[in-house]
Amino acid sequence: MDKIAILIPCYNEGKTVEKVIRDFRDVLPEAVIYVYDNNSSDGTDKIAEKAGAVVRYEYQQGKGNVMRRMFAEIDAECYIMVDGDDTYPAVNAKQMVDSVLKRKVDMAIGDRLSSTYFEENKRPFHNVGNYVVRKGINFLFQKDIKDIMTGYRAFSYRFVKTFPVLSQGFEIETEMTIHAIDKNMFTENIVCDYRDRPEGSESKLNTFADGIKVILTIIKLFRTYRPMKFFSLIAAILTVISAAFLAPVFKIYLKTGLVPNFPTLIVCGFVMLAALYALFSGIVLQTIYQKNRQDFEIELYRVTKEFSCKEAQGGGVRE
Repeated sequence: MDKIAILIPCYNEGKTVEKVIRDFRDVLPEAVIYVYDNNSSDGTDKIAEKAGAVVRYEYQQGKGNVMRRMFAEIDAECYIMVDGDDTYPAVNAKQMVDSVLKRKVDMAIGDRLSSTYFEENKRPFHNVGNYVVRKGINFLFQKDIKDIMTGYRAFSYRFVKTFPVLSQGFEIETEMTIHAIDKNMFTENIVCDYRDRPEGSESKLNTFADGIKVILTIIKLFRTYRPMKFFSLIAAILTVISAAFLAPVFKIYLKTGLVPNFPTLIVCGFVMLAALYALFSGIVLQTIYQKNRQDFEIELYRVTKEFSCKEAQGGGVRE
């Protein structure tokens, strides 16, 4: 087991990966630096290997697939995830590690949005997207996470080994955040500077395509983790629609004793039935969710004990 593992997922980051490795080695010389190459065509793997990193490969395209492989293969007391594009300064890494190892934080979040992100980032739609995603998740889940989509984080062993990676691409950061919120993991915001990519280095994030994926991921995770709220909202909307169309029919009935629009009445009845169906679906799924939470807590105890055993056998020694 490593004491500190620095995880750098890379896809065509040949222009910057060497500097990232060098910077993090200067700050955390005791750490093992892993670069997982994701089908790069610019020699990223060779550059990283020459710079002294442990180079491995993930052939399924997408950052989520890379993180899934990393989390499965690497055991460490503290993990640091950072992009290979040299946009995150290594100087904050020591503070993030201390949060995990000394304060038992499960996920330390490198908060770009409270520092230089909006000045440095040259893609205005990215700024808008980050703002919308942050506000949306904090509203839906009643939390105050400062930066939802940052690629600079530190994790505890128990977070990594109990996090089910479902996303394949850049939605992974959103998924991590919501998982931590839902499972009551100890999170901490650590303000860090952000610098835009150097000239010649191109972002792999597509503002609109990946933005839509992130929004859909939030909706799906809200449905999964807050089923009662999700389906109650649907039930409420259907109830309002049914009542709105029923009101004129009912008004005429009170005046004349007649129902002139039977089709409308029938449709309103079916819509109201759909609302009730949604409500009871939420109740059933909320019960299933509660059982899953109980099972997760048992699994968390098991992983925590497993970590204690590995640490006692020689924590900080690379396997």
